[in-house]
Amino acid sequence: MNMHSPQRIRCACVVGTRPEVIKMAPVIRRLQRSIWAEPFVITTGQQDDLLAKALGDFHLKPDHVIPYDAKGKSIVPVLASIAGKLDGLLADLRPAWVLAQGDTTSVFAAALAAFYRGIPFVHVEAGLRTGDLTAPFPEEYHRRAIAVSTALHCAPTESAAQHLRHENIAERQILVTGNTVIDALLEMAATKPAPPAGFPKGRRTILLTAHRRENFGEPLREALTAIRSFVDAAPDTAVFFPVHPNPAARSIAHQVLSNHERIVLTEPVGYGEIVGAMQNAWLVVTDSGGLQEEAPALGKPVLVLRDVTERPEAVASGAVRLVGTARRHVFQALASLHSDAAAYARMARPVFPYGDGHAAQRIVEALKDRRAVRTDASACATVQQQGAGIWMQ
Repeated sequence: MNMHSPQRIRCACVVGTRPEVIKMAPVIRRLQRSIWAEPFVITTGQQDDLLAKALGDFHLKPDHVIPYDAKGKSIVPVLASIAGKLDGLLADLRPAWVLAQGDTTSVFAAALAAFYRGIPFVHVEAGLRTGDLTAPFPEEYHRRAIAVSTALHCAPTESAAQHLRHENIAERQILVTGNTVIDALLEMAATKPAPPAGFPKGRRTILLTAHRRENFGEPLREALTAIRSFVDAAPDTAVFFPVHPNPAARSIAHQVLSNHERIVLTEPVGYGEIVGAMQNAWLVVTDSGGLQEEAPALGKPVLVLRDVTERPEAVASGAVRLVGTARRHVFQALASLHSDAAAYARMARPVFPYGDGHAAQRIVEALKDRRAVRTDASACATVQQQGAGIWMQ
């Protein structure tokens, strides 16, 4: 565990899910290597097993573990539980900054706890918007609410930064950094990791992931039924599906896709394995935000099982296509890429709409530049009275 040091600036880095670990790891590791920062990794346990696996992938250990005691409950008790425990922890740590990435309940709780303690909040991957509070739910609301009290918005793209400007966020509080997931991806891909055990070889293999809350139920059933029908119709294809642990996703996945010789359902795999799977896949089909960002950089076409996306840059690049979950649309999109080599080739070229792999460096350098402005949480009372934005002035 880290020890308090008066010479180093304490930074509380909060992670609750596997994607948050992947995207925060480049920032945390760079902070750890610095001579001026003292990062504390705080986990909320929102995805216990997946979280532990991801931390191990990046050789990170939590300094503080917040027990997740609200499993199976609705969002409000989860939020209250995490925020309450974070509040006590921040009171003890008194960090200069709180950092978190994304839009889950853990991130919203971290932003709330930081605001009430008067500690500047740094939002990694800020500014993503769909314009629809129900898609995704509740993440779109979280994003907008987090923005209100964020001190430094680390926007992955210029379009994300533009969303923030439209919400009257001051320019001095916006930093266009690129997406930290590209940092993690390029580092891992350079090692050429092997695909996971059971990954179908010698076929056009689809890497499939699906876990979005708004797709649970009939939408997910429709999409998975289309995928099974397509594999039946195309004998040279196969599916590799690391199934999310959420029971709502698992039950439908096994009901629809089990007992097929060319469809592999497996437990979640490590980050190196998922990168290896992407590198060896023919195509990615997903409702995950992370894969929409990563696969284009590896030259892998992506079909997104959603009607809207907060990541329009990859769609504009031609590497990603929104297909929704309707059975007919999903099947047709798969069949088109299977039969039309030119259409596939247009999508299967490496593009980098989410950055150059140096996002974490930009974030940490920005914090270093600002460290003299705020070096201790003892200024909380001033910030509470005048607003967290004072830190950036």
